[in-house]
Amino acid sequence: KENGIEYVVNVGASLASTKATIKLVNQYPFVYGAVGVHPSETAELNEENFSWLKEQYKNNKVVAIGEIGLDYHWDEPSRDIQKKWFERQLGLAKEEKLPIIIHSRDAAKDTLEIMKSDAKELEGVIHCYSYSKEIAKEFLDMGYYLGIGGVVTFKNAKKLKEVVEYVPLDRILLETDAPYLSPEPNRGKRNSSLNLPYVVK
Repeated sequence: KENGIEYVVNVGASLASTKATIKLVNQYPFVYGAVGVHPSETAELNEENFSWLKEQYKNNKVVAIGEIGLDYHWDEPSRDIQKKWFERQLGLAKEEKLPIIIHSRDAAKDTLEIMKSDAKELEGVIHCYSYSKEIAKEFLDMGYYLGIGGVVTFKNAKKLKEVVEYVPLDRILLETDAPYLSPEPNRGKRNSSLNLPYVVK
């Protein structure tokens, strides 16, 4: 609070980190949660634990579904498994009428395709945005925010800087991806919300 950070949305990425998130939101009044399974962790999903995920939305401090999406940077789990659980979690977002936090890495075409078909009436953010200005326009046209964090401060972030110049300020959502992606001058150290002023600058 002393540093101007009023609230934290802690984002689940696996069943274990979602459990940790629920614990945090119940413990701290300023922490809210997003519940979801990151594409790289979707192999752990089955009907039983998917039902458990659904139950977590009854907690009124759960404010989003995520981090969900597609990650083709790695070969595991298979693209079919990732797509299946991405679509199922989008279905949950519709049922619960909650915004979504989208992870998309090396998978722009399939992400857009699935979202155009299954996420028309949803809102949310494209987390840690890493694609071109042209793809940014597609997401903006669908009503999404673009998540911008520490990467924009890196010397090799030319493409992202172009995107940030192009995107209206009111469609940028500042984020950390803590503990990763600390901005310069703290690159390589543990990230936190206290580093957001460097991103703004």
